[in-house]
Amino acid sequence: MQKYVCSVCGYVYDPEEGDPENGIAPGTKFEDLPDDWTCPLCGAGKEEFEPRE
Repeated sequence: MQKYVCSVCGYVYDPEEGDPENGIAPGTKFEDLPDDWTCPLCGAGKEEFEPRE
């Protein structure tokens, strides 16, 4: 699964890990995150994330 990186702070969203502290189960693709999900480190919106190479 594709990882995404926050262009603001560098946080990497790994779909295999999810974001359990914010109710996102492991195995959740970035595209399937709620529209109001934000970076757990800096609060940036999904639009600030880019696919990781």
